[in-house]
Amino acid sequence: MYTDMNWWTKIRLEVLRGESSKREVLRREGIHWETLKKILSNTSPPGYQLHHPRPRPKVGPFLEQIAQIIESDKAYPKKQRHTAKRIYERIREMGYSGGYTQIKEAVREIINLHKEVFMPLSHRPGEGQVDFGYALARVCGILRKVAFFVMALPFSDAFFVMAFERECTESYWEGHSRSFEFFGGVPQRISYDNTKVLVSKIMGAHERKLTDGFLQLQSHYLFREHFCRVARPNEKGVVEGVVKFTRLNFFVPVPHVSDLDELNRKLAEMCRDDLRRHVRGNRGTKLELLDEERKTFISLPPSPFDACRKKPTRANSLSLIRFDDNDYSVPVFYAHREILIKGYVDRVVLCHGPKIVAEHKRSWGREGVFFDYLHYLPLLEQKPGSLDYARPMEDITLPDCFVMLRRILVLEQSKEGEGLREFIRVLRLLEEYPMNMLRQAVEQSLCIGAHSRDAIMQFLSPHTSWRRTTFLLDRLEHLRLVQVRDPDISAYRDLLSGGGEA
Repeated sequence: MYTDMNWWTKIRLEVLRGESSKREVLRREGIHWETLKKILSNTSPPGYQLHHPRPRPKVGPFLEQIAQIIESDKAYPKKQRHTAKRIYERIREMGYSGGYTQIKEAVREIINLHKEVFMPLSHRPGEGQVDFGYALARVCGILRKVAFFVMALPFSDAFFVMAFERECTESYWEGHSRSFEFFGGVPQRISYDNTKVLVSKIMGAHERKLTDGFLQLQSHYLFREHFCRVARPNEKGVVEGVVKFTRLNFFVPVPHVSDLDELNRKLAEMCRDDLRRHVRGNRGTKLELLDEERKTFISLPPSPFDACRKKPTRANSLSLIRFDDNDYSVPVFYAHREILIKGYVDRVVLCHGPKIVAEHKRSWGREGVFFDYLHYLPLLEQKPGSLDYARPMEDITLPDCFVMLRRILVLEQSKEGEGLREFIRVLRLLEEYPMNMLRQAVEQSLCIGAHSRDAIMQFLSPHTSWRRTTFLLDRLEHLRLVQVRDPDISAYRDLLSGGGEA
């Protein structure tokens, strides 16, 4: 009743306006004189006010020990610190005879008193923040954890998100490159955590020895770096909040995708949609603020950053190279030769000098071996007996017409092994023609009883009538003056009569 604002206001109006006396109100409402004094002194019910802290005879003597336990916990991981229940158990061993509730309230009070207070910061245009987060996604029907890169611009509140297999040098490179393309420029200054991918050594509060990978990225895009103090992620609190926002909004419900490329297309579309939102405290949208912020950006370099980790190596006797604990094949011609590995987030490119000799989809597993059977066809021609045991051919299922062609070639050739070698020569046509085209050519050759490689080639070569071709004289106008006489057939007859053979 005493907290009812209508009742409170009614009494104040009656007494202070002189409409009723204090005695009359006391008698009518049945309240104490002190209560009426409180009503007339306060425009609204002040509530219960504790002028002196309550004595705590049981927990009071142990407050210092509780504070010491909480302070010593700061040196240990959060998951291995004392809970209020564990503190209660320890304090009881010291002679505490009170209940658990008093300990719980004392712990809460001590923790709140020592919580850090942060300074609100202003965010200038042209500054970015980067972080990685983790979330679950169902990829190819398998529920698994994926890492996602986030770059946020605090001034415009725009951000870009991209998912990767894991956090590594290549994913940082690719994430930066895609972010800069999305924003249309490079921020002047970017803040980071002290991850080992970027920092090889912490030399002080603000001094860092940077990794070569990060320096290559910085040298290409020319932005300045800022690394947070150790265990102070609040220095880039905007991107920390975006990581949480991304996990709760872009990964809930758990996305179902066929691969990370599909997931990244969805994430990029959601980032573009988010640019239409209005920023709190500003009249414009994020996109409008981003357009304004672009004026402070560094222009994108004329050539994109080659976001790959490079590693020189040598192909072994099995025509394999090893990268990131997986083996990849190169054509047998390059066995025992120097190979430059370019490891991107989605593929592995293998080069000999300036020439690309092989390309594979990158595996993020361990101890895998990945063959391209085309790389080994020249070696099979030299060693036809290994065809049925060749590991690169294990996962290749040839059409039925190839099986029939092999059987016929083996039966037709009298010399041992020659039929199988001819069949491998047919397979080598896959180096130049796709499987569907070669299958049709083999079927056509079987229909007419022609089984050699040269016969099959006839069905692969384009047949264009010479009558439909046009000889152009562009830049060859002088050839119009050349006169060609009609051929004299009698000259051939004279040649025969002189002893020549027809």
